[in-house]
Amino acid sequence: MAFDERNILNRLYIVAGCMLLFAFAISIKLINIQFVDGDEYRELAKQNTTKNFIIPANRGNVYADDGSLLATSVPKYDIRFDAVTPLDEDFNENIKPLSEGLSKMFGKPVSYYQNKFRKARANKNRYVSVVKNLGYSDYIKVRNLPLFNKGPYRGGIIVEQRTVREHPIGKIAQRTVGNEAYNRPGYYAVGLEGAFNDLLTGKEGHRLKQKISKGQWKPIFDDNEIEPQDGYDIVSTINVNIQDIAHHALLKQLEHYQAEHGTVIVMEVATGEIKAVSNLGVASNGTYYEKLNYAIGESHEPGSTFKVMAMMAALEDKVVDTSTVVDTGNGRKVFYGKPVHDSKRGGYGEISAARTLEVSSNIGLATIIDEGYSKNPNKFINRLKSWHLNEKTGVAIKGEGEPMIPEPGDKKWSRNALPSIAYGYNLEITPLQTLTFYNAIANNGVMVKPRFIKEVRAWNEKVTTYDTKIINPKICSDKTLNEIKEIMKNTVERGTGRSLYSPDFSMAGKTGTARTEYWHKDWNSNPRYISSFAGFFPVENPKYSCIVIIHKPSIKKGFYGADVSGPVFKRIAQKIFTESRNIDDVKNIETPDPEIEQDFEKYYAKLQKSHKTIPNVTGMAGMDAVSILENLGLRVQVVGNGSVTSQSIKSGETLEKGKLITLKLS
Repeated sequence: MAFDERNILNRLYIVAGCMLLFAFAISIKLINIQFVDGDEYRELAKQNTTKNFIIPANRGNVYADDGSLLATSVPKYDIRFDAVTPLDEDFNENIKPLSEGLSKMFGKPVSYYQNKFRKARANKNRYVSVVKNLGYSDYIKVRNLPLFNKGPYRGGIIVEQRTVREHPIGKIAQRTVGNEAYNRPGYYAVGLEGAFNDLLTGKEGHRLKQKISKGQWKPIFDDNEIEPQDGYDIVSTINVNIQDIAHHALLKQLEHYQAEHGTVIVMEVATGEIKAVSNLGVASNGTYYEKLNYAIGESHEPGSTFKVMAMMAALEDKVVDTSTVVDTGNGRKVFYGKPVHDSKRGGYGEISAARTLEVSSNIGLATIIDEGYSKNPNKFINRLKSWHLNEKTGVAIKGEGEPMIPEPGDKKWSRNALPSIAYGYNLEITPLQTLTFYNAIANNGVMVKPRFIKEVRAWNEKVTTYDTKIINPKICSDKTLNEIKEIMKNTVERGTGRSLYSPDFSMAGKTGTARTEYWHKDWNSNPRYISSFAGFFPVENPKYSCIVIIHKPSIKKGFYGADVSGPVFKRIAQKIFTESRNIDDVKNIETPDPEIEQDFEKYYAKLQKSHKTIPNVTGMAGMDAVSILENLGLRVQVVGNGSVTSQSIKSGETLEKGKLITLKLS
């Protein structure tokens, strides 16, 4: 018996000893946690219960040239309720007036809110949703309602702020303004948003939040630890009115011709400021939207709009003058084994060089360039290079297309390259690059860089101003400029663009109709075209230049540049003229024009003479010269329009009635 008692006591001592050792070990661990690793564990606990959340900075605004908003960051607020925080007294006293206030603002019954809040309190819900997507004014109203006006600790209100990018003018100019990448929130790559992202993006702030039940986070303080700094504002060159005109003019034509896509650019001549850009592509349901930035990014064969560059090169290099007679034959001519055709059945025959551009003769331009440069093609290519047509314009907006103009030695060069380039094939150029050149013609030869931004602002204070940059101070002689302007004016009045002519306002330009995807085997059965028109207005003192390009219109409805793209150009010009407050002075018809009086006196003096020899009519107006010669009994043939540059029978020769005399006009 004594043995059993001793055995039990020994076991108790062992157990007691073990417990003492265990208690000692726990004490050591507690001391270690408290004093040795205490900082580490406290920081870990803090991390698990509190966290700094990033508050994105508001992006800067994008403005139109008149201060209208194109894009802005709008704060939105989500309101939640911590149903555990309020005291019973505060909760019971304010729950009804709070529910009444919410009901009045958002239209739901008072009972809806009361039941929601009481249920949340019973379930100890510390993060119940109250209302989302509030604007700032509504947020302030909610925050001042009973109970919520006591703040987050006594009233239980939880406010979550976020920023939403909005475009006040809607989808118009969306690709130019740019928007957030749909698969990358906060990322901007296109348009002005992408080009000036570094300026528009501000500095992010921080806000401390505490982890509560169910893995949710609640702000610890009303105020942020670090306030976000808003980005800079940018003022673009876009004019809202002109943008609206361009957008709807293009949309109307795309819908009518059931085209694949199209673009319009309107540029201010003197400054290079882009006043409007519209890029519309067709969706699968047949509607049109800002699909891609075709104006800047799409390089393609320009077709006949490039004939202006070819003709200017020939005039500037004195390969031809405007009165040089060009034989275009019967509408078909073979160059190095490749046939070239004109659109007119039967051809244009012998016409002046100026007329080849007015009627857009492929054969005429190919003949001029081939005969003038075939022995030295680099001379022609170098002239194009001197106009920077082989270079990007360098605009800030990302994605500018690469121009391509082949030269001798390139893979794409052949003997046919030169005549093909003359009428706009075998090269690639973007709409903006084409317009930059046309704008230089309108700007008296000064080529300016296209510009999408006027200035950068911070809190309405100018930070940076962007001035006009000159690419080429003079692209050609005044003589060439005046001649090409006259031809482009005549193209609208009596050439391929004559259907666009209006006596109410003046336009100068060039039509273009280019085959596209002609290398596909199905082209003959399913032809595709690119229709274009580029020019400027008004002719006398150009204010704006413009280009319109429409891809793959339905050939059942039409595909020529004058029919498809030209009306868009005309509608834009007409609208701008109509809505302009500038009123042209109307001359007094009673006041004689000295120049007209002088011309009439010369005409009258010649008419009174009794002629036995052929008179000299060089330099006279064509209609006056014809009148004089026909009154003398001669048969008169006229080539061209304008003033007489030469006569087939020299002055001083014996006059023979009934004899044919040919006058060449320019």
